[in-house]
Amino acid sequence: MWSRLKCVIKHRWQDDAAARRGLTPDVVERLMRRVKASEGRHSGEVRIVVESSLPSSYLWRSPSMQELARQRALTLFGKLRVWDTEHNNGVLIYLLLAEHMIEIVADRGLNQHVPAHHWQGVIQRMGEPLQQGEYEDGLTLALQEVSAVLVRHFPLTEGTPHHNQLPDLPLID
Repeated sequence: MWSRLKCVIKHRWQDDAAARRGLTPDVVERLMRRVKASEGRHSGEVRIVVESSLPSSYLWRSPSMQELARQRALTLFGKLRVWDTEHNNGVLIYLLLAEHMIEIVADRGLNQHVPAHHWQGVIQRMGEPLQQGEYEDGLTLALQEVSAVLVRHFPLTEGTPHHNQLPDLPLID
């Protein structure tokens, strides 16, 4: 009970402006351009979401914080319609600042080709820069690795334009 209360206090203490302080408008603009450039090489869709803290409704649930972060990422994956792409190859890169937790959720079309342990490796590699507060570096690393997988399995053929189905602008909340 005490650990859950500490967690609730930490998340409520972390205001919504924390994400905007860590990811300035210039950083968000650069990330958006990187997403756009990535999507010019494959038919997938990538969304980046950064949240300062979890909504209160998540904080009193009994699963571990890692499980809660995963649940939140899955909820946002659905809410933002990342699953609703032509080739079922959307990917959500989710960062929870209050816990320094990262989740990657890939749609079923991509998961047919990529085992879950691959995404765990990407998350581990992102972890170091993110733990040091280097959010742009960590998110860029994740985007590069996600892009490499999408290019390998869903490359755009020569002369085929990318039909953007989701916004490229990272969602910062």
